[in-house]
Amino acid sequence: MDLGLLGQYLANGIMLGTIYALVAVGFTLFFGVLDVIKFSHGDVLMVGAFAGFSAAMGLARFGHPLLQLAAASVAAVAATALLGAAVARWLILPLKSAPRLNILLATLMLGIALRESVRLFYPDGSNPKAFPALLPSAALDMGNFSLRADSAILVVAGFAVIIGLSLLINRTRLGLAIRAVAQDEETARTMGIDYTRIVLVTFGLGSGIAAVAGVMDGLYYNEVNFNMGVLLGLIGFSAAIIGGLGNIYGAILGGFLFAALQTVGAVAMPFASAYKDVFAFAVVIALMAWKPTGLIPERMSERV
Repeated sequence: MDLGLLGQYLANGIMLGTIYALVAVGFTLFFGVLDVIKFSHGDVLMVGAFAGFSAAMGLARFGHPLLQLAAASVAAVAATALLGAAVARWLILPLKSAPRLNILLATLMLGIALRESVRLFYPDGSNPKAFPALLPSAALDMGNFSLRADSAILVVAGFAVIIGLSLLINRTRLGLAIRAVAQDEETARTMGIDYTRIVLVTFGLGSGIAAVAGVMDGLYYNEVNFNMGVLLGLIGFSAAIIGGLGNIYGAILGGFLFAALQTVGAVAMPFASAYKDVFAFAVVIALMAWKPTGLIPERMSERV
């Protein structure tokens, strides 16, 4: 295979893997702290992407892309962080003592409600929206390899968020409190940790990180639509599962692994991209059968 083309596939895989990893981290945070799977996560991401799109378009008349990008990022993260905390406070915590199936069903229905609300009530929400190109469009061309400036910036930003999250979890008092709640809720309460506050912060944090993925997806594909969270949420959940649900680094690994599977599927399968998702999910099923605990099994002593 041509090295330039191979490099192009690798660059595309890294870009997608960064987005998937950010989505998967949210699932891991939720499960690590509260032992729940929030199936509305992808649709919360979609709400964040639309909040970012609205903020960017609202400032379009000022004409400065950096101002629009900053507004889009802040609006998306703030909207989804508040939404994630609200979901935890008024939906998940009240169902904490209920069977886990109740939470799965409630969050699944919430995701449908969010999706349909955007479709019905957002102006022309049933049609895709052209996300403005707010990053440099220059590219470095070397044969069959083209490194887009916007893709490089997005990957760097995504890695910065991942590194920042790791430092937050492992190097701060808030991170210590999150890890304490994840390890033993009762002991954490006894030590004076505000359990409810930590849960709300964790859900806000995971949702805010998903919003970054939503804005990145909009900038990369130059489009957002009300249905975008369905596939992204499913891929993020699959990535968290194959990486090891409850382990942040496993979620990151799972995100890049899923992107690699899609890339291999696009290259190796007939009709290229038409079957890349089929190939990726088929391999994920095989991996789950072979390694049910994920590639990096959850450590009961440290779940996030």
